Amino acid sequence: MASTVWKGYISFGLISVPIRLFVAAREQHISFNQVHQVCGTRIKQQIYCPHCERVVERSEIAKGYPVDKENFVLVSNEELKALEAQSSETMEIVQFVNLPDVDPLYYQTSYFSVAEDPGRRAYSLIHKGMQQLKLGAIAKITLHQREQIVMIRPFEKGLVLHTLYYPEEIRAVAEYDNQPEVEVQKAEVELAEQFMKQLTGEFHPEKFKDEYEGRVEQLIESKQGQAEAPSKQPKRKLAPVIDLMEALRKSMGQGSAADEEDESKKPPQRAAGQRKRREG
Repeated sequence: MASTVWKGYISFGLISVPIRLFVAAREQHISFNQVHQVCGTRIKQQIYCPHCERVVERSEIAKGYPVDKENFVLVSNEELKALEAQSSETMEIVQFVNLPDVDPLYYQTSYFSVAEDPGRRAYSLIHKGMQQLKLGAIAKITLHQREQIVMIRPFEKGLVLHTLYYPEEIRAVAEYDNQPEVEVQKAEVELAEQFMKQLTGEFHPEKFKDEYEGRVEQLIESKQGQAEAPSKQPKRKLAPVIDLMEALRKSMGQGSAADEEDESKKPPQRAAGQRKRREG
């Protein structure tokens, strides 16, 4: 059973829908422990207080806001809990938006919402209305002791939520903002568009695999005597393109050949019963 991240209400005018939130996506990869190379034992990391000159237990740790390098204002979890906004229990929809109006740059973490039994009819009403109008909803919610804005949108059988970054959290990168505009010829644009259309298709996420992860798995299994060692991956040598038109023409002719080459480079499939990825 998945763990509930948040339990409360979606508020839409005078309609309140009791829901639960569950994490929708989590990064998955092979993880390694830090091991003492001499004896192969997993090392332990301890929390040390330089003032008391001893290891500190987790029960002794408090939250501290830095006033300067050496002084902190201590704040307890109870004090923070007392300051939580109404959005800690009720997520009020403040406006509806056209989905393309919110750039994916603002999307942060994704959650599935599941209606409690008394709210299923109202939940379905909101879901169907947003689905038909192709709308998203902006709301406020308190998660992990922080008030956040979220995008609620229809997805398959229900509503998903994406926490959004606040505008001040989107970084200003001078190197990106100050890039010079470069003129390109109309014929170059048209040929580039033609190549893009050649590569355009429906998005099927199941077609994409983490090939590096597969090779790491194979490396681990080879060290256990369960598989052959993976081959070293060749690095492509790239250089700046001088003749754009010629490069595009060659790219268009090499599309199918490149697809076949990629298929041949895929790591071998794991047999049933072999090491599986952990479930979150």
